[in-house]
Parts: sequence; C-alpha cells; structure tokens
Amino acid sequence: MAPARTAAFERDAPAWTVEEGGPPLDLAALFPGCDGVVLDIGFGGGEGLIAMAAAQPGQGILGVEVHTPGVARVVEAIVTEGWRHVRVSTADVLDLLPRVPPGSLAGVRIWFPDPWLKQRQRHRRLVRPDVVTRLVDRLRPGGFVHVATDIADYASEAEGVLAGEGRLAGGVIPRPEWRPLTRFEQRGLEAGRTPVDLWFTRQDGAGA
Repeated sequence: MAPARTAAFERDAPAWTVEEGGPPLDLAALFPGCDGVVLDIGFGGGEGLIAMAAAQPGQGILGVEVHTPGVARVVEAIVTEGWRHVRVSTADVLDLLPRVPPGSLAGVRIWFPDPWLKQRQRHRRLVRPDVVTRLVDRLRPGGFVHVATDIADYASEAEGVLAGEGRLAGGVIPRPEWRPLTRFEQRGLEAGRTPVDLWFTRQDGAGA
C-alpha cells in the first residue's frame, strides 16, 4: 500500500478491528441498533462488503479477511462514511469463531472463496463439514448461509456439504440482483465461468 494509506490504516484500524483472542463478543454492544449481524468471510478487496454496508445500514457486518489492502479499503470506508455498523478482523475465521456466541448471527456470507484447485489442496476449502457445523452453531434460527462461487466442482461440493448439515435447508438460487459484482466474479465471467449462488437457512427450533 502507499505510505499515506498505510499510515491511515495504522491510525484508524484499531478502533474498528475485532481481535482474534478475548472473551465472547457482545454483538449488541459492537453493533448498536442493528437488526442482526452478518459474518462476511474472506471479503477480498472489500468492494462487495462496502456495497452491502451502504445498501443495508441497519444490518451489522463483521468482515473477516487476512489481505491487508482489502481490510484497509473497508476501514477507509468506515471512517469516510461514518459507519457504526461495520467491524473488521484480520484473524483466521476459525480462530475468531470461539468469540462468536452460539445462535447469535443473522447470516454468513462466503463469496468467491479460494477454490484451492489442486487435488492435494482441496482439504483446505472453507466450505467443508467441520467448518459448516461451527458456522451453523452460531446462526440464529432463520439465519442464512450464502455461498457464491464460479468453480463448478466447488459449487457442487459446497451444495452437498450444506445440504448434509441437518439444521440447514436450501439449495441453488438465481443470482440475486442485489449481490454486488466483485472483481473476482468479473474475472470469472471474462474467463467464461458461470457463478453459482447457494442459499441455505437454519431451521427454526434447531438445536446448536
């Protein structure tokens, strides 16, 4: 990043960053007045998160990303727009999850996750049974999981994993008009790939 942007990030980020370690998060205190909180995992360059934050100011967003330039872009937007409904974390999401109380999230977004295309790498894919179980534990009844990917075999694999979690119901949906077009999706379209959206909801009364 440019020196000026780096300095701004180092100055502003601490006020809006959720650390990996610590006690359970008080989401009501972190996101006052918000009607639920969405965990946005791997938001990349940040354009999708920023667009959703602008479109839904009443919904809290906890964005998790390890790519510093993307986090810096979101922090810059938080400061510029005066937002109080967005927080970021640079932790690995699996290390952050212990701080997220069970049954507390309105939703989880995983848009265009790293596809780990090589066969020997596929065990690293985020949408896998052990991770999905932990995410669903933290969804409130009626909460959603929204996955988007333009890698066909990942879409099929993710659909099977989500369908196999007994507390979820859903499947493939048409691309929502409200989902922002990110640079990752644009690259895929230019390469001839077709995005797939998966939408699953946690069923009312499902136990953690």
